[in-house]
Amino acid sequence: MKDIKKIEIIQRPPPPEPARRTNPLARVFDELVRFCQSRSMFMLHYCTGCGAIELPPAMTSRFDMERLGIQPMVTPRQADILLVTGYVSVKTLKRIILTYEQMPSPKYVIGICSCTVNGGMYWQSYATAKVLKDYIPVDVYIAGCMPRPEAVISGLRALMEDIRTGRGDAWKKYYQNYDFYLGNQQRLFGEKWQTPTDVIAEAHHYGMMTDQTLGEHTDLLEQNEVPLDALRTRLKARTE
Repeated sequence: MKDIKKIEIIQRPPPPEPARRTNPLARVFDELVRFCQSRSMFMLHYCTGCGAIELPPAMTSRFDMERLGIQPMVTPRQADILLVTGYVSVKTLKRIILTYEQMPSPKYVIGICSCTVNGGMYWQSYATAKVLKDYIPVDVYIAGCMPRPEAVISGLRALMEDIRTGRGDAWKKYYQNYDFYLGNQQRLFGEKWQTPTDVIAEAHHYGMMTDQTLGEHTDLLEQNEVPLDALRTRLKARTE
């Protein structure tokens, strides 16, 4: 405990001010789009831990989450919601970030179980990422060990309401504060960490560039970034 003053405190930057819109009809169409999005969502459940056992009951006839317009999807390319169900190891976190970046925007993240909030029962583990929202934005946390299907349904309904009212915009923070998230990823994975997704180009595309998008960590990424080659499958002759 003598070196506790040397521990770095990570300060999250404040969200930028939203741009004002002058078109009086823009709000009407925005409300219609948000309503449709909140009633038709595909979820990708990343079964990282024991919380995934509560998803099959939530999908089946007793609770039937499909009556809310929510159904499972097998690929991140067509998914709207990423469910992280349980503890997240350092190795697993890499795959979660890769999966999240492959999802089209707008996209949403739900952290299920207390392990995604503060590490849960693994809070002392050196191999466990404690706070999920330090690495990717999280819209809704469903605490518990494990939460029941009723709690999962309640969390999904809360996310639906946030989307309908325009509060479900955590995905924008990943582009607006990318240097912050990338810095936490580099502290955990090393300075040579990179993904196949060009997040900065996507931030330009969505008009989400801020003074927090670029910084010292994106500069470090540019210095160490190398082209990613596709893996090759080769047939080797069998030798006796």
